[in-house]
Amino acid sequence: MTILFVIISCISCNSDNSDDNNTDDEVVTDDDGVTTGDYSGTASVSQGLATTVTENLYPAGQRVAGIGTITATDDSVWIVPAEVNYTDSSFPFAPDLSNPDGTEYASAAEALSAFDDSNIVEIDASGEIITGYIFSDNYFELYINGVPVGKDAIPFTQFNSHIVKFRVSRPFKIAMKLVDWEENLGLGSENNQGSDYYAGDGGMVAVFKDVSENSIATTGSEWKAQTFYTSPIKDLSCPTENGTTRSTSNCNTDSENDGTSFYALHWELPETWMNEDFDSTDWPNATTYTNETIVVNNKPSYTNFTDIFDDPENDAEFIWSTNVILDNQVIVNYTVQ
Repeated sequence: MTILFVIISCISCNSDNSDDNNTDDEVVTDDDGVTTGDYSGTASVSQGLATTVTENLYPAGQRVAGIGTITATDDSVWIVPAEVNYTDSSFPFAPDLSNPDGTEYASAAEALSAFDDSNIVEIDASGEIITGYIFSDNYFELYINGVPVGKDAIPFTQFNSHIVKFRVSRPFKIAMKLVDWEENLGLGSENNQGSDYYAGDGGMVAVFKDVSENSIATTGSEWKAQTFYTSPIKDLSCPTENGTTRSTSNCNTDSENDGTSFYALHWELPETWMNEDFDSTDWPNATTYTNETIVVNNKPSYTNFTDIFDDPENDAEFIWSTNVILDNQVIVNYTVQ
């Protein structure tokens, strides 16, 4: 399966776009009244359901975490919701903070006390040990200076959280791939709340501490965040771009009972996005979201650790790109000095 992903990734580049990767579609209204509009952004555009490649990465989950591929109008091929390392044994799973299918610690202190030091990822032999606490809706892969440190144990649901440790010298770069999973592959939606095409939201919060338990990094607007897969898009005239800011604030996010005709926008990930020297200075700053917006106050994998995530002196905020509902694959990073 990893080989297939690599092949698809190689052919999903946009090298054959003759107009700077822009497409100009005529304004069309289909039989369902969906307006395709004019699209002149930098994304590749696909429509409809993807072809399932992997039925379910995690059969024990409450929801099906499939992987699919879809061909865009420019003939590029894309992996949805994202190309991930879930089945790659060389990329470690992050140890549990609260995992309903693994270990559920009652507190961060209990998880820290039980942490197996053999799970410390060494990046710099002479560096200091940093501890990270992460809650992600739904899935994350964490790199420090380009080194894989931990991936989420559950790609979709149930909700869980993690603790990681790594040895590194400052400054160092935190880089994460974040995925809001989907049941309707290629359409950014799931069966939820009475709708077959419910456009669910994402969100990630993290705290990083030194050996003295001082917070050295918390998620917030000083982080960088960029979207690389956005769906569902009902009207291709609603997305806008201003420099590197990819905005869908004008797009309808209402759930539907039939979303099979909707669209998706795809951008190619830079190959070195996870590396220490990757330059994201022109990326937008992360957008912050409240606990109420992300709806985590009923999730024990978060609420059992509010002393870490909601510390009044070092409150970590939920972050995502500019649209927490429509943006489904997001890269975030931050450099710790």
